[in-house]
Amino acid sequence: MSDILEVTRKKRIVLTGGGTAGHVYPALAVKEQIEGEYDIHYIGGSGMEKDIVSREKDITYHEIEAVKLQRKLTPKNLLIPFKLYSSIKYAKKILKTIKPAVIFSKGGFVALPVVIAGKKLGIPIVSHESDLSMGLANKIIYHYCDFMCCAFEATCKGKDKFIFTGQPIRKKVLNGNKYNLPFLPKLDKNKPNLLIVGGSSGAKFINEKVEENLENLVKIFNVIHITGKGKDNEKSSRINGYIQVDYAENMGDYLQVSDFVLSRAGSGAINEFLALKKPMLLIPLSKSCSRGDQIENAKLFASLGYCEMLEEEEFNEKIFFEKLNNLIKNDKIFKENMQKSKINDACDKIITIIKKIER
Repeated sequence: MSDILEVTRKKRIVLTGGGTAGHVYPALAVKEQIEGEYDIHYIGGSGMEKDIVSREKDITYHEIEAVKLQRKLTPKNLLIPFKLYSSIKYAKKILKTIKPAVIFSKGGFVALPVVIAGKKLGIPIVSHESDLSMGLANKIIYHYCDFMCCAFEATCKGKDKFIFTGQPIRKKVLNGNKYNLPFLPKLDKNKPNLLIVGGSSGAKFINEKVEENLENLVKIFNVIHITGKGKDNEKSSRINGYIQVDYAENMGDYLQVSDFVLSRAGSGAINEFLALKKPMLLIPLSKSCSRGDQIENAKLFASLGYCEMLEEEEFNEKIFFEKLNNLIKNDKIFKENMQKSKINDACDKIITIIKKIER
């Protein structure tokens, strides 16, 4: 009976955000810190966020339809007001049932109807922006939230409602254990370990360039390649010195064993590498298929001396290996620069804000 009473005494919090793992994992980092203190609910779509959150304990998932604005002119955009109205109405119904003390939004278009519905119901809202510049969803969410927390200090300058907190990072990423990895005994101890990762769904461009240059890569590194689900290559997997997996839930273990990282430049990932002092070569997603946020992130990290950067358009084998060799040559310098960074305990700061405004 006392356990039931304890549950009913807890305040409720709603987490929301989705579209990519970068919208979900920071929310779950906050969730790790408040478990036992709040009754935790997550409102998301039917995509990746549902799959990720379903593996978590002590969290209730509620599904709504995500309404995404197409950046190009298309008749589909004409239906957005109607779909958004429907999603807001449904999110409002869920929120009335949950009665949360506060909403924490990690952005993405699935968060938009939740935040708008929350504002209409007078629920306090804290949002978070991971990239150097705000995405379209967060540009809209900004007008409805009470505070917009930011991973980068430069994002906050001269703006109301913005608070620099840093990036929320899960404890299991920061406290990985390489001995959990079954391939650990196969690694050549005389070579550094290069972790290659292209984001939660993999990176076609990086995968292709790794495959083209794999024979030379394994001469220098033990190559550990997270390809993305369904993007593994059976032929490449037989090459000595090359470890291939399509998805890693235990990213902390992979990061602990790595000496260097080759990656896209999503903010969530690169802030994890920064926190763990991993010198990195970043190949950001091209502006031709993005809003250019990864290029901005990578340029900032390069200017601060945390990484080497190589844009897709300038990629060639010579420059690629020059950049990788520079990581090895200047390993200590990269780590010293990262040591000077303003690494914040983002979760503690965000939770302090949440507690300050919760109803």
